[in-house]
Amino acid sequence: MEIFYVLVGLTVLGLIAYGLQIWAVRSTLKKGDKGLRGLEDKNKSISQLPTISILKPLKGLDDNLFDNLASFCTQDYPKYEIIFSLQDHNDPAYKVARKIKDKYPERDISIIVERCDDGLNPKVNNLIPAYKASKYQYILISDSNVMVDNNYLRGIVKHMDDPDVGLVSNVIKGIGGSSIGSIFENLHLNSFIIGSVCFLDRFLKMPCVIGKSMLMRKKDLEAIGGFRAVKDVLAEDYIIGKKIHKRGKKVVLSNHIIKNVNEYWNIKRFLNRHTRWGKLRWRLGGIKYFSELLGNPVFMSCLAILLWEVSRITISFALIVSFVKILGDYYLSTIMRRNEFEKIESSHSINSISPFYYLLSPIKDLVIGLVWFVPILSNTVVWRGNRYIIGKETLLKPCSEANAWRYRFVEAIKTKFA
Repeated sequence: MEIFYVLVGLTVLGLIAYGLQIWAVRSTLKKGDKGLRGLEDKNKSISQLPTISILKPLKGLDDNLFDNLASFCTQDYPKYEIIFSLQDHNDPAYKVARKIKDKYPERDISIIVERCDDGLNPKVNNLIPAYKASKYQYILISDSNVMVDNNYLRGIVKHMDDPDVGLVSNVIKGIGGSSIGSIFENLHLNSFIIGSVCFLDRFLKMPCVIGKSMLMRKKDLEAIGGFRAVKDVLAEDYIIGKKIHKRGKKVVLSNHIIKNVNEYWNIKRFLNRHTRWGKLRWRLGGIKYFSELLGNPVFMSCLAILLWEVSRITISFALIVSFVKILGDYYLSTIMRRNEFEKIESSHSINSISPFYYLLSPIKDLVIGLVWFVPILSNTVVWRGNRYIIGKETLLKPCSEANAWRYRFVEAIKTKFA
């Protein structure tokens, strides 16, 4: 019986932490930009708004790619450029980029196709040529699976009025969902990811940058060594934010919601993504990574069934915790819908996930709980067809498939605890 009480206690702690995450999200979305909203319109003329270079690294056909890219061409902003960057003319994303350029001839759009093998991080290899071609002193890195409303640029650039701000990132909301993998992905983005990012920002004052939206000045990026300083790391977004913060600059989380479109993921893609992200966080956080398991109350409550016994009390406890988690995740979705920026309709609309899908939230949490153990037993990752060993600060090293087995279990533990 003692083990059951221990698991109950840990589950309750997890629910308390989850409640604090909900509070942090609510606080961020309601008050994050208090005192800033509308200032760019009242106190600035159009000519005073800074010019921005938007860097869009492309690889393959992301869900809703055309409309995602098109949403950046309809910004209510006076002067900016968009640079689509690819490695190969044969990439199917190239044709989509060409169609966007043809549809919006009035926009300053460039398409850079240049093979770059400077580093092991393929996204950074895409960004280096785009950065060299950029014209303006403000750069915005934005992923191809992101869709935004037409006030996005105005909503984030106002933070740069403060010269002490070095980087602005955004709250992310997952939308779409026509397959189980994409539904799980969006449920996770709209609960664990948004909750963790807002919790770290609000309570611990720890910048946690996610690279789907990163606005910064060129001089600040160059002061930390530019993109080449992160060309061989897996978590280039986090490391850029950490380096800028170490220089004494603020890393700001804007409450302007951006939408991450996930429509047709299969379950394998979901598992691969979160296995890789888990390995990333394990290498960055070390012992703090264990808090993620404790912060998964659904998984902890179900451990009582596995480690103690299958009984009415253990099953009832797990069901109650699951019900609470469903309600909490759904409440988070209503908070995001009520955010004022969400009231602005995009001309390229796609539906948020159905309320019915939140019933799957406990199943997703169980899957994530099982995935949690993988990074402890393996420190290799397959990324775009190549296998790498993940070292300190997510530094990547090539790893041949012939030698990969040595690193998947024993070497991972030796490296971490040496």
